Amino acid sequence: MNADSTGFSRNLPDIQATTPEVRINLTRVGVKNVKKLVEVRRPEKRPVVFISNFDVFVDLPGSLKGANLSRNFEVIDEVLQQAIDGEVTEIEELCSIVARKLLDRHEYADRTEVLMKSEFMIKRDTPVSHTSCHEIIKVHARAVARRTFRQPIVRKSIGAEVTGMTACPCAQNIMKERAREVLQNLSVGDEVIGQFLEEMPMATHNQRGRGFLCIETDDDEHVNLEVLIKIVKESMSAPIFELLKRGDESYVVLGAHQNPRFVEDCVREMAKKVVTAFSGLPGDTLITIKQTNEESIHQHDAYAERRATLAELLVEMSNDHAQDLETGPGTQ
Repeated sequence: MNADSTGFSRNLPDIQATTPEVRINLTRVGVKNVKKLVEVRRPEKRPVVFISNFDVFVDLPGSLKGANLSRNFEVIDEVLQQAIDGEVTEIEELCSIVARKLLDRHEYADRTEVLMKSEFMIKRDTPVSHTSCHEIIKVHARAVARRTFRQPIVRKSIGAEVTGMTACPCAQNIMKERAREVLQNLSVGDEVIGQFLEEMPMATHNQRGRGFLCIETDDDEHVNLEVLIKIVKESMSAPIFELLKRGDESYVVLGAHQNPRFVEDCVREMAKKVVTAFSGLPGDTLITIKQTNEESIHQHDAYAERRATLAELLVEMSNDHAQDLETGPGTQ
């Protein structure tokens, strides 16, 4: 038996390749919470640095006791180096490449899966004073590769979680009627009351909203992460900022109260914007939309969700538009 310089045998048996006592297939075997710093280059822009956690899995047949998990780390490091060298320009593409290479390294596997949860910081300016501040965006990427008789089939997804502000329409309507009564009791004319209420939105309770939008596509499709983030931001009542001067604060609060939205409104608005922005994607593109509003006057949170293909959303919105035309002005 040969030995290396440390005195250990180079011919030790591969225990992972032996037959287990209980021979059943395992759906997912792998490693979780692998922390990496991911740098992705962008054309004509500074590289984006993601602080990332990876979960990497393969399926395992019942004939093998264990998977060779060290290969997972080797593949991740190899692909991360490709990203640093500028060969990878999207994090979902990075996950896709890892998933494909895992199939190559784990010849017994029929399915591999890579999950990547990241945070990165973007620089923003406040709306009035243009004060510079930063915002942390949470990004979710995933890729699943399945072995076939030809090339592997890969589905990948990219999603963003963004924090914003919502204002409750229901409470605002209650306060509007209260204001109307007070002004009438003060002998203010109805025309002036109408003009005042048109100009000055009434008080309401607010929520910190967390919007999430994820798009799953075939491997050869492209989804712009910056567009996803913009859609989520614009689907709430108003954006929020880490630092606000007085003019900025007035602008944000007024803007939110001029644009009150329920948690359901946020999800529907995201769906509408997705259909417009990504109409060129295939019909089987899977859209996942979630909105959580942390209530300020209740102890619970409000939540809404929609999961559908792009084709399903297009059909529903087309039907809704047709109904609007049938019941619009001039119809009986």
